Amino acid sequence: MDQASRVVVVIPTYNEIENLPLIVGRLLAAVPTVDVLVVDDGSPDGTGELADKLAIDDDRIHVMHRTQKAGLGAAYLAGFAWAREQGYDVVVEMDADGSHQPEQLPLLLAQVKSPTNPSGADLVIGSRWVRGGSVRNWPKSREVLSRGANIYTRVMLGAPVNDATGGFRAFNIATLQAIDLDDVASQGYCFQIDLTWRTVQRGLVVREVPIEFVERELGESKMDRHIVTEALTRVTTWGISHRTAQLKHTLRGRPRDHGGW
Repeated sequence: MDQASRVVVVIPTYNEIENLPLIVGRLLAAVPTVDVLVVDDGSPDGTGELADKLAIDDDRIHVMHRTQKAGLGAAYLAGFAWAREQGYDVVVEMDADGSHQPEQLPLLLAQVKSPTNPSGADLVIGSRWVRGGSVRNWPKSREVLSRGANIYTRVMLGAPVNDATGGFRAFNIATLQAIDLDDVASQGYCFQIDLTWRTVQRGLVVREVPIEFVERELGESKMDRHIVTEALTRVTTWGISHRTAQLKHTLRGRPRDHGGW
């Protein structure tokens, strides 16, 4: 991506003191022209303080401190609002644990709409479940869960996206303005589905590029049963509402039959 396009990578953190310097170092080595915003949710292990030290040494690194662990979705929303205030053209979501490989970020940036790429997509998702995509070091049960969740989402919502739960993604800043983030309350997997669904509903362009997802080696996963339950419940609710609206629209457009038995 041309240097004329301002890009910020938002990295939410909670107890990622081992991973943060590694991922930020790799990111700035892979794409030196981007900025980084670390959004720390009051990590008790000192992640926030470490982020401050990194920022002192490199003016491309910025830090937002939040007072409590409020969840992935809330952290990203805070980061998005900051990016809009600062005038960035593209906002990237990236995990701190190394599962999203910074070396693959140029694949996303090459496809997203920006001042230097006006024909790009409004949202670009680094996808595990398109041709060429893959996962590394996942147990089969985790792969089945992720694939199943995405198939269920695609069926319920009718959204033509193979990896709606993927968290490595790039938004054109205008997309974030268009999809009305004020009432987003989703977290985890569901946050990613929510934003994907809002983008699709508004007729904006979503594009998927294949990536290799790598399971974290350091620290603890934030994945838990609540995240899965929330996604299942919300997608089911959205899907029923979407299909009901489709049915009503179909029935309104169907000519009445005035014939007899």
